Amino acid sequence: MERNLEKAAKHFGLTRPALIKLMREKGLLTDRNLPAFPVRDREYLRVKDSNWYHDSLGMQYSQSTRVRQAGIPWLAEQLGLDLPAIPADNRDVA
Repeated sequence: MERNLEKAAKHFGLTRPALIKLMREKGLLTDRNLPAFPVRDREYLRVKDSNWYHDSLGMQYSQSTRVRQAGIPWLAEQLGLDLPAIPADNRDVA
């Protein structure tokens, strides 16, 4: 499972801009919000390439950062954030 930066921020109870600011301060993101060390951090972060066709401008290309599942606890450790508590499993309660 992967999350975009907005969903990862919500997971930590932050806004997307706040998460980006923290990640930039730690040197994890570039000024384009892409992983600063894509090879070193590939287990935790990845670049998603997208493209679409625009009628007057032709092909458009974009890149965005995705946080992999293993990246959630890693980001929490890197940024000094608390992971949300895992909700109790009450399915076996009669």
